Amino acid sequence: MPLMEIERKRKLENRELLEQRLEQSGFVATGPTVEVDTYYSRPDVDFLVTVECLRVREREGGCEVTYKPASDPTTHSTTGVIAKQETNVVLADTAQAAHAQALLEALGMVRLARVEKSRTCYRDLGQPELSVVVDTVTGLGSFVETEIVSAGSHEEAVRRLEETERLLELGLHPVVTSPYRDLLLNARVHEDAVRTPVR
Repeated sequence: MPLMEIERKRKLENRELLEQRLEQSGFVATGPTVEVDTYYSRPDVDFLVTVECLRVREREGGCEVTYKPASDPTTHSTTGVIAKQETNVVLADTAQAAHAQALLEALGMVRLARVEKSRTCYRDLGQPELSVVVDTVTGLGSFVETEIVSAGSHEEAVRRLEETERLLELGLHPVVTSPYRDLLLNARVHEDAVRTPVR
């Protein structure tokens, strides 16, 4: 059975309060690190409509190309849990990111957006497949993603995800189902509409 990434994202008002709670609960932090994601779409298929993901991610010490398939009722639950198989190609070093972008553009892929964020990943050492990721995204604010990468039971993974959210008291934070890419593009459209004078 392939590995699936099962996650739920929520908007944060107070990143510091959650990070204190994570440390008190025994989670160990890695980071923060800056990640820059450049997203692409096909010229004949709008990945904003299908909610597919094709990106080149750059971070200190490495880069990778990632693809996530289109969304449908089986990948998105009514409670905002998203489960998708993620395909990653890890590149040799950070200098390869520009070559990967050039390759995608030579193949006709359309550049959609560039998302920059500061990311801290928290792990429970007893559950290495579980992570709580705290992001501050330029232009959008802070978010938390609770993630499990598993080839096992989907229902069990969701149960553990929800248990972790309860432990960290995340239930009152609003669920966000859109990718950062889409949130950023929508924010820019809104900004442009506000700046355009009505005649």
